[in-house]
Amino acid sequence: MSGNQNYINHVALVLDASSSMSRLSRKVVEVADQQIAYLARRSKELDQETRVTVYVFANTVECVIYDKDVLRMPSLKQLYQVNGMTALLAAALKSQQELAQTAQLYGDHSFLTFILTDGQENASHRCPGAPAKDPRELVQAVAEMIATQDDNWTLAVLVPDQMGKREAMQYGFPKDNIAIWDATSTQGLEEAGQVIQQATEKFMIGRTQGIRGTRAVFSTGAEAVNKETIKAAGLTPVNPSEYQLIPVTREAAIREWITESGHTYRTGCAFYQLSKTEKVQAKKQIAVLEKKTDRVYTGPEARALLGLPDMEVRIKPDHNDDFTIFVQSTSVNRKLVPNTRVLFMN
Repeated sequence: MSGNQNYINHVALVLDASSSMSRLSRKVVEVADQQIAYLARRSKELDQETRVTVYVFANTVECVIYDKDVLRMPSLKQLYQVNGMTALLAAALKSQQELAQTAQLYGDHSFLTFILTDGQENASHRCPGAPAKDPRELVQAVAEMIATQDDNWTLAVLVPDQMGKREAMQYGFPKDNIAIWDATSTQGLEEAGQVIQQATEKFMIGRTQGIRGTRAVFSTGAEAVNKETIKAAGLTPVNPSEYQLIPVTREAAIREWITESGHTYRTGCAFYQLSKTEKVQAKKQIAVLEKKTDRVYTGPEARALLGLPDMEVRIKPDHNDDFTIFVQSTSVNRKLVPNTRVLFMN
C-alpha cells in the first residue's frame, strides 16, 4: 500500500436501550457524546479520518447514525430512548453485517465496534429480520461471524458481570475484547466510558504503527506485548551495556537495594518489576523485557505498545510467557518484591 493513503476508522457504538437502562439514560448520552468529542480531537491530532455509526437496541435494533464524519456528529440526546428487552445477538449481527457493506475503496480502513449492555440477551429470536428463531442458532451465527471477520475488524463488548462475560465468550467474543462494567450506578457508566476511551486510544495509536485490528482491545498489560507488536511499534532494544538486571532476594526499599548491590542510586534510574495491578502516571517510563534474551525495550513507544495513553492509568501484570513489564520508580522507598528483578539503568 502506498504511504500516502489515509487511515480511515469506522467506529461504532452499539448501545443497550432496554428498559433497565432507564435510570442511566441521561448518563449514556453524556458518555457517548464525550467519546465522540474525544474521537474528534484525536482524529485531528493523529490525522486519521474517523466515521461514527450508532446503533440502539431493545426489542429491535435500530441504526440512528450511519458512518458520519466524527467532526459533524450531533448529540445523541434525541436519538437514545429506552424501552423494551435486550436483543443483544441481533444487535451484534446487524451492526457488523451492515457495516461490512461500507465501501473500503482506497485508504486503510479499519472497523472498531463497542457494544454496551447491562443485561442478558432475551429478545433477538423475536427480532424482525432475525436470521434464526432458535436462540442457539443465533449464538452460532454470531460466533461464526466473529471467527470469520477480517483482520481489520475489532468487535468488543462491555457486560455487567462475570455471567455476562461467560455468555459473551460463548458467543465467540475474544476474552480480551470483553470488559465488565458496574451497571448499577452512573459512576460505573462513567468508568465504562473511560475504559472505552483507553481502548480507542490504544487502537488509534496502533493504527499509526500498522496494526489494523486487535483481539485484545481492553488489555493494558503484558498480554498486549509480543514479537509482532514490538516490531510494529518500532521499538529498538537498549544497548546491554546501559543496564543491569539485579535479582531481588528479600523485601527492600528500591534505593537501599540498588546501593547494597554496589550502584549509585539516582531518582528514576531504577525500574521495578510489575507484580500487581497498579496505577501508572503519565510521566513514568515503561520498560519491556524479553525473558529469553534479557533484551530491554523502553521509550515512549513502550507505553504505546501497552496501549497506555498520556494520562494516569491502571495497568496489570498479566501473565506473559515471553515478556515482563518494568515501571520506572521515582520513589526511594518503593518496596521491591522478593523473587522479582529490578532493572537498573547505568
